[in-house]
Amino acid sequence: MSMFSTGILVLTSPLHTLPLRIAPVLSSAAQVVERTLYVHLHPGLNLGVGGGQPRPVFIPPVVDLSSLITGLYSNAANVCGHLDVRVLLTNVRAQPNNASSPETGGTGVACNPFPSPQPLSHSPEVVLTDFALQDPGQSPLVAQCLQRYTGYCYVCTPGLASVLLHPQLQKLEEEVEKEGQKDDWDSRSERMETYSEVVVGGTFDRLHGAHKTLLNISCLLANKRFLIGVCDQELLKKKVLKELIEPYALRVQRLHEFLQDVKPSLQYEIVPLSDPFGPSVIDAQLQCIVVSEETRRGGEAVNKKRLENGLPGLVLHEIQLLKDAHHTEMEEEKISSSSLRSRLLGTLLTDPENKSHLPLVPYVIGLTGSSGSGKSSIAQQLEAMGAVRIDSDQLGHETYQPGEVAYNRVLEEFGSDLINEDKTINRRALGRKVFGNKERLKALTDIVWPEIAVLVKERIQQAREEGKQVCVVDAAVLLEAGWTDIVHEVWVAVIPEEEAVSRITARDGVSQEDAVRRLQSQWPNTQQVEQANVVLCTLWEPEITQKQVRKAWDLLQKRIQQSREGAKPPS
Repeated sequence: MSMFSTGILVLTSPLHTLPLRIAPVLSSAAQVVERTLYVHLHPGLNLGVGGGQPRPVFIPPVVDLSSLITGLYSNAANVCGHLDVRVLLTNVRAQPNNASSPETGGTGVACNPFPSPQPLSHSPEVVLTDFALQDPGQSPLVAQCLQRYTGYCYVCTPGLASVLLHPQLQKLEEEVEKEGQKDDWDSRSERMETYSEVVVGGTFDRLHGAHKTLLNISCLLANKRFLIGVCDQELLKKKVLKELIEPYALRVQRLHEFLQDVKPSLQYEIVPLSDPFGPSVIDAQLQCIVVSEETRRGGEAVNKKRLENGLPGLVLHEIQLLKDAHHTEMEEEKISSSSLRSRLLGTLLTDPENKSHLPLVPYVIGLTGSSGSGKSSIAQQLEAMGAVRIDSDQLGHETYQPGEVAYNRVLEEFGSDLINEDKTINRRALGRKVFGNKERLKALTDIVWPEIAVLVKERIQQAREEGKQVCVVDAAVLLEAGWTDIVHEVWVAVIPEEEAVSRITARDGVSQEDAVRRLQSQWPNTQQVEQANVVLCTLWEPEITQKQVRKAWDLLQKRIQQSREGAKPPS
């Protein structure tokens, strides 16, 4: 079967049976669509022969629909986590009070949710459905009917393909037939209370199923305006692996795209949050805040502030957390951005630059990180796996030895009073001369760093002559010194500053103030990660670091194999 980048799944099964069908239907859809899967809900839609060409209608927001959306995103995370699933709500709206109004055609249910086809961020190339065929011979006619229906609702790619999914649900269908086909929207379907203006807050990093559930249900609840506060700056400082959080502008862009797809009729307002409350405690128009069991206390704190400000409290609408079926022992049980960030450790975050001037053998990794980051322990693990370790700190010591080029230049620049009795340079005294003086420090590094680079290149050449396959250049100043042109990839070890300070004071016997000053003299983690191909973190137990390094090494071997196969001339 052909694969399509973007598809739209039209769900037609009765609302009360959909929760049981959704996992196999999504699993089948994942065999056809590989990137974005839109979901359009129209329970009870008849695509069969004899019913005429069906048209979309408005369906009311009911509690069962909210539960279905939660289950849909939960199942999607379990069975097709690689897909960007988006539940569309353009055709979901509370019924007008006047059942005989022209808008409803006198039926009590509004019947024109799509005056013109809705454009989506990604144009569907294929439409799929769970519609159950009574007669396989009807398949071409049903497919044609489905294509026309979808084209009436959404702007699709010309030549829209169609696929009728056939999950193995005969047993389920028999059970449904026994209890009878009840009306999806009868009196037993509890209507949701909706509100003119709704607010939520969050980090919204790497938009995942739990975020989408929160946003979709908020869109169900909102009739007019939806206010979204996005954590920025101060609120990110305590986040796990904050260096891997997407930039604010990118998070906002992805939020806006998702929301415009889901319910374009709403007025969206996305604002940065520099404190836990933002506009939720001063905006008099807001009526409802959507929370989870985890953030309910935050919602209660918002209401306390609102009352202090003379504003009415907000309705707290609580949604359930989504369980992460794939979480590891170091990850949260719920679907969370921090777990997704931890899974990025050891993987290739950005493709390496084309370094055609570098031979492919040995493949050279530049490993860097701030003081206390654990990069040297990572380098030792890579060495144990077969890499040649090149310790630039050790090579730096060599450049200060009598007879080396840097030796004479340092004495010329900083004075012969630095000479010890054994003719070596007193590096402590040298450090005092450059400490706190950027110009003098630059004068020193301009002398020493190029000489270290020469020694690094010599060690790489030696490894090449010995037939070694991988070298790891362990260098704290890799990025500052501009050595990225002598390595194929940059790997960065990160650690929270407070943990780094604790390690430095314990290891080197210096004060916390000295440790902080040392870290502040180096590139911050965020700046280093911006240039990283691979990121690692030694915050947790050694066994977890070892798993990261092993993953990074195994993926590296695959990349090396692919790059060498790509470099071979055609036979």
